[in-house]
Amino acid sequence: MTASAPLLIPGLSAIASDYKGILCDVWGVLHNGVAAFEQAHRALATYRERTGGKVVLITNAPRPSAPIREQLASLGVPLDAYDDIVTSGDVTRDQLSAKAGEKIFHIGPERDLSLYDGTGVILSSEADSTVISCTGLFDDEVETPEDYRYQLSALAKRGLTMICANPDIVVERGDRLIWCAGSLGRLYEDLGGTVLISGKPHAPIYRAAVDRLSALAGEPVADQNILCVGDGLPTDIRGADSQGLDVLFITGGIHASDFGPVDAPDEGLVRRRLAEEGYTARAAVPRLVW
Repeated sequence: MTASAPLLIPGLSAIASDYKGILCDVWGVLHNGVAAFEQAHRALATYRERTGGKVVLITNAPRPSAPIREQLASLGVPLDAYDDIVTSGDVTRDQLSAKAGEKIFHIGPERDLSLYDGTGVILSSEADSTVISCTGLFDDEVETPEDYRYQLSALAKRGLTMICANPDIVVERGDRLIWCAGSLGRLYEDLGGTVLISGKPHAPIYRAAVDRLSALAGEPVADQNILCVGDGLPTDIRGADSQGLDVLFITGGIHASDFGPVDAPDEGLVRRRLAEEGYTARAAVPRLVW
């Protein structure tokens, strides 16, 4: 795409035929944590039907893919919108398995405990643990990262490594922004701690997703035939760029307020922000539609 070509397109249909597979973000693209975006999941279903291409959802959710599939169904995302899911939790389990037998201090809500099933780690108290595993804040409805500063400072001084299962800093939940595990990981690094991350924008989750896409297609899918769809600049866009993959930037997600009217973003503002961040995008749309 040349610099003079329009960045904003009417929908996925404008570029869909160029790709054999899609890696699509979930939170902010397919739902907002409260309800599904109907036009978004219809766009993916239409892509699968008309092109025969495969869709793998790629999400920084800290749990394995099975409970995420259930969550998507409960929010109204139908199965015909995608072929499979790869989560940050899936790839983080490899890091946890490498710590089998060690005592892990879990920071995050109880709903994320399925992350540890079968990894061989031992969930333990803060005092006895040798590794931290962070999936989020204990109560993300009321807490902020600052509530953890004293605790994380003490853990950093002990030299404990943190395995961060969700690199996202914030996500939308309805009309609010909610702090995620990535915010605690960032604070822990600021306090001198070491943080290990496998989710977006890092390579492990993309390798796993591309491998899954190829398995579904029954043959290797070349990078130039893969389109990433996402709304987060530091995760989705940075991650796709770093892996040499084209990206469809959803401007009406987490950065919507930066580009003017949500449903009519200023293309100049979008281009400027991408340039400032050092990222590129094949195209952009306010919301994922066909």
